[in-house]
Amino acid sequence: MESDLPKVLHAINGKPMINQVINIGEKLNPKKIVVVIGYKYKLLENHLKSHNVELAYQLYQKGTGHAVIQTKSFFENYKGNILILSGDVPLLTKSTLEELYNHHIQNQAYATVLTAELEDATGYGRIIKNSIGNLKKIVEHKDATYEEKKINEINSGIYIFNAEYLFAELPKLNNKNNQNEYYLPDVLVHFLNQNKKVSLLKTKKNIEIQGVNNKQQLQKLNEKI
Repeated sequence: MESDLPKVLHAINGKPMINQVINIGEKLNPKKIVVVIGYKYKLLENHLKSHNVELAYQLYQKGTGHAVIQTKSFFENYKGNILILSGDVPLLTKSTLEELYNHHIQNQAYATVLTAELEDATGYGRIIKNSIGNLKKIVEHKDATYEEKKINEINSGIYIFNAEYLFAELPKLNNKNNQNEYYLPDVLVHFLNQNKKVSLLKTKKNIEIQGVNNKQQLQKLNEKI
């Protein structure tokens, strides 16, 4: 981001991205909100003092699966669902997240992934389906083959998981991939291998799932809204 600030403290539409993500989470009346912080966490600790959130720490950046497992102690004995949002995806709306939750419940899924179709899917994980259109796996862009990179349906990084089964499977992840990271989407393959249903919901509101990885994307997103 060419800045000393953590990425999620950069502003979209005049507000830090993390504020917008927390605000949309609060509109869903959750039992609790846990924010995972790591890079320059002291700045985030100070910024988040005014928010009713709990903090988990990922001091070493080892991937999305590793980030989520840092929250395990906050959900001991919790048997409900967990909504996982990304701090750099600030434009989600309450209606989209409610639709995702309802889809998850109606399909009696163990996990549900919000997807989208993009003309340019560069940088996003690709949704790989089997011959009958069900999820087979999600492949990160850096691990995808030439053919897989032609797929335009992407993983938004927004999920709902059954908490009990999520935390049971997270310790089983490995980092045998091109980034040497523990990928959260790999949990979905564990579920599928155990015949636990994983559901997909494709949004048509692509603007809502756009993330920010650099200054140029930040500027473009600000111009769009």
